[in-house]
Amino acid sequence: MQKKLKILLIEDDMIEKMKLNRTTSALQLDHEIIEANNGEEALQLLENKDNLPDIILLDLNMPKINGIEFLGILKKDDVLKYIPTIILTTSNNQKDLLECYKIGVAGYVIKPLKYEDYVSKIEKLLAYWSVNELIVV
Repeated sequence: MQKKLKILLIEDDMIEKMKLNRTTSALQLDHEIIEANNGEEALQLLENKDNLPDIILLDLNMPKINGIEFLGILKKDDVLKYIPTIILTTSNNQKDLLECYKIGVAGYVIKPLKYEDYVSKIEKLLAYWSVNELIVV
């Protein structure tokens, strides 16, 4: 049985936020999506350790704190480091991919250009994490 996920989406592009919300709605997925515009905003949300997300979807290219910097901060925290963080980006740069896995990312998904392909990837990604056993901190 799939469980309802609390998802923290860290994304500065409004169109990308709308696309994820539209996709989960079209797939009739009842996950809770919390949005942060950048890494700083996300860190503020994560200060409340009583209300942490199940997974984090993280864009790499953001102002203030980019995705790789955010991931490094997250993985140094004794509580937050256990939240599965999946990169959701347009970057197919091999250097970014290697750096993210080195820091400890749970997955790296490249956003496809075609909406149908995007829907398919998001459906699989969320199905996978909604059947996984997640650490409750």
